[in-house]
Amino acid sequence: MDTVYIIKIGGNIIDNEAALQSFLQQFATVPGKKILVHGGGKLATQMAERLGIDQQLVDGRRITDAETLKIVTMVYAGYINKNIVAQLQSHGVNAIGLTGADGNMILAHKRRHPITDYGFVGDIDSVNAAFITGLLDQDMTIIAAPVTHDKNGQLLNTNADTIAQELATALGERYAVQLVYCFEKKGVLLDTNDENSVIPKIDSAGYAELKSKQLIFAGMIPKLDNAFAALQKGVKQVIIGNAGELDRLINGSGGTAIQL
Repeated sequence: MDTVYIIKIGGNIIDNEAALQSFLQQFATVPGKKILVHGGGKLATQMAERLGIDQQLVDGRRITDAETLKIVTMVYAGYINKNIVAQLQSHGVNAIGLTGADGNMILAHKRRHPITDYGFVGDIDSVNAAFITGLLDQDMTIIAAPVTHDKNGQLLNTNADTIAQELATALGERYAVQLVYCFEKKGVLLDTNDENSVIPKIDSAGYAELKSKQLIFAGMIPKLDNAFAALQKGVKQVIIGNAGELDRLINGSGGTAIQL
């Protein structure tokens, strides 16, 4: 069974040009089939401010109204996505940049919430594994922007961590999937102020205990929830760690390994 690496990078890497270039150089050396899922960073917010479009956040989540969706699509699916594709081409990686609408890759629906209207935010319904497999079998490297669609002509802003998890799950039957979440920290930290307090392994019981003792900071919880969801659905391995140490994350000598 072939291995597929699904690697997600966050906004803090996108916002740092030097860090992004360094990461992409490492990503280019990852062997075999691979998919890169990227977040959006601060550029969309900065663009909205320049255009005078107010941005609303609820519990750290962006409210995506119609005007914000235009900006998100232009920035995430346009500038950021194609900039990554172009840089990877310069490293000899034949990359193709896609949103969920392209090839009907990721189908989603507008989020339903009993209290908050998040606007045009999407929750994923299905992944077109056959389409993705066809591209991977042609040795194409997929660069996925965090934009999906509902097949009724509506684009939707969608969480990149969740996209990575759903892609990993969908491809689990065909490939041995390694899911890697890359961000600016060395891994899941016991003390957010101490870069060397990396927890090398977390299993389900350990995660529950860490949460009950409030030792996992809030921003990490959605990432870990996605990691465990992926493992429960057949993904072989999930690693969380520093984007600048991608080679160590791939070979298992760095970051935090998530286990059931």
